[in-house]
Amino acid sequence: MIGTDYPANHLPDDDGVSFLSGVAPVISAADIAFGNLEGVLMDGGEPVKQCSNPEACYLFRSPTRYAKHYGDAGFDVLSLANNHARDFGEEGRSSSMEALSAIGIEHSGREGTSAVLKHGDISVLVLAYAVTKNSNMMLDYVTAFEQIAASADKYDIVIVSFHGGAEGADVTHIPFAEEEYYGEPRGDVVGFARGAVDAGADLVIGHGPHVVRGMERYKDRLIAYSLGNFATYYGISVAGIKGVAPILSATLDGDGVFIAGEITSTVQLRPAGPSIDKNQRALNLIRGLSVDDFGESGLRFLPDGKLLPAERAAVKPHELVITTH
Repeated sequence: MIGTDYPANHLPDDDGVSFLSGVAPVISAADIAFGNLEGVLMDGGEPVKQCSNPEACYLFRSPTRYAKHYGDAGFDVLSLANNHARDFGEEGRSSSMEALSAIGIEHSGREGTSAVLKHGDISVLVLAYAVTKNSNMMLDYVTAFEQIAASADKYDIVIVSFHGGAEGADVTHIPFAEEEYYGEPRGDVVGFARGAVDAGADLVIGHGPHVVRGMERYKDRLIAYSLGNFATYYGISVAGIKGVAPILSATLDGDGVFIAGEITSTVQLRPAGPSIDKNQRALNLIRGLSVDDFGESGLRFLPDGKLLPAERAAVKPHELVITTH
């Protein structure tokens, strides 16, 4: 979310042109680059979201021309499944979809949508889930897993994104249970992510807590439970660990098996965009959280940021409570 012009103009001084320049070489180097787009790409319009407390109300709207900034940085596909994708209603999400499609960026998020990409002869499907209405619904676990299983039968690689889990600097650890935030259900992220892999997902990418969380290798597939705040010009706190995030590179074989990866640590130092963090805070945080939460995570974190498979004992089943949300 590289700037909002609602309710007041809080766009970068250079209109966002250089906001991602410090990390664009890393993003552009990927065969497929994925990100989560918070807020909407829309020219004008009024918000649909109603806030009981205006001082704690967050609405994000960037001009449609900002879609080009994401394309120029190297993004191929963006998630529109999150709690800000509908700040301006479905009209706002439609505007985002049209702006991204116009420059060739694929997207998933609205209920029933997915993104299809090709890498050589390999077909890739991206399904983005959230806990918010009219989105591919993360909380409807049965339907989500059925969708993923059906997709796995048709595509070589299935990537699942989810916007779930509680928010804040105190939620870096995974509770292995259903989470809430201000009374809103935010899902059981372990149950969803592992269930997605059981159903046929090959890579699962989490976002939503606004801080990084641990990673694990489950059934030879990589799960990243939260990649934190990566690039937010205004309106979201980037103090302390909330301004630390990885760029995660994952190499999969043609069957979706995780081969190797790399964590490029970044940090936000406003008003600049994300910068490469030589102190590798994201790497160090994720490595520690992975050990704390999983013990044996099935991953080996090397000092230079490289990520390799490691031996892991059989994972005990995690009971997912299926309820009607």
